[in-house]
Amino acid sequence: MRFPAWLPLLLGFLTAVGPATTDMYLPAFPAIEASFAAAPGSAQLTLAAWFAGLAVGQFSQGTLSDRFGRKRPLIVATAIYTLACLGCALAPSIQWLAAFRALAAIGASAGMVIPRAMVRDLAEGHAAAVLLSRLSLVMGAAPILAPTVGSAVLAFADWRGIFWILTAYGALCWVLVLLLLPDTLPEERRIRLRLGEQLDRYRSILAERGFLTHASMGGFATFAFFAYLAGSSPVFIQGFGLTPARYAMIFGANSFGLICCAQLNPHLLRRFGPFRVLRGVSRVHLAATATLTVIAFAGLHILPLVIAPVFVAISCMGMLNPNTIVGALARHQHHAGSASSVMGTGQYLLGAFSGLMVGLVTDGTPRGMAALMLVGSIGMMLADAQRPRA
Repeated sequence: MRFPAWLPLLLGFLTAVGPATTDMYLPAFPAIEASFAAAPGSAQLTLAAWFAGLAVGQFSQGTLSDRFGRKRPLIVATAIYTLACLGCALAPSIQWLAAFRALAAIGASAGMVIPRAMVRDLAEGHAAAVLLSRLSLVMGAAPILAPTVGSAVLAFADWRGIFWILTAYGALCWVLVLLLLPDTLPEERRIRLRLGEQLDRYRSILAERGFLTHASMGGFATFAFFAYLAGSSPVFIQGFGLTPARYAMIFGANSFGLICCAQLNPHLLRRFGPFRVLRGVSRVHLAATATLTVIAFAGLHILPLVIAPVFVAISCMGMLNPNTIVGALARHQHHAGSASSVMGTGQYLLGAFSGLMVGLVTDGTPRGMAALMLVGSIGMMLADAQRPRA
């Protein structure tokens, strides 16, 4: 199917709602806890609520997009996201902040599920992986810019200013979807299923070995990634005593590594094929998280030693994300939205659990973050061992 050259940019801009909303307020964790007189680690609970909301939202968004097309669910979801971010900006307590974060995540989940389904509508196989890598280039700017923007806001305003910016971002997304986004799912391909039929569809998706193994790899990679997201602010700001601006620089460097790997991915796919690329990068990820764990538990509280393996592990996500998605959706063209939502739900349930665990083990050292990243990497390798070659 032909599509306008600017469409990947728009899809990337919509998909970036998720990482931008996740990352922009990370430098504000200490300020949020101080403003509400909350216990250390409380801010991580708002991140866990965000991940839980993403899991709930992703379970429904794919099915809705298979039934009503790709555009209409995005219009409703971006409106929900925008209003929820407004609620975050006005939240009177950390509990209300967590509740509005969960609601915002339900809206943002459409921007994370539906563009993946649209890619599957437009392309398959190697072409889909290339398109997803281009998407990663656009949405990869969000993790670089978001913490920098957040730390800049904190220099002249309180943490609520971050959510005012996100409210404006959501409003802009709503306008772009309404005015520009084409619907890539024609009326004749839309699926009208009763609840029992939809549950049967989910069961058939989960019974397919290629989907289950690739989705599991993506889920455990997400577990490790979210352990980093939730744990990095306490480790670098509170543990190492860095300013929010310096933390944002480290975070941005890691995100830049992710973007570079995402752009390298199509070249490696042409030379080695998706099976070997995914197996190789998962082993590099395991080596990086194992090294980080050894450094953390050996008590080597030295900033460069911690940053180096973290950089490698996060860079690997630039190849893990597109290849696990393509592998999971490869045999599900006619219900790509449902398959994408099942995959996303699993990923963010694991992410929510990871965020909760980080909040419980936060002690100002890299140990908790490192151990959880290693757990995710081991889970990814176990899933890879069961993955079919074709």
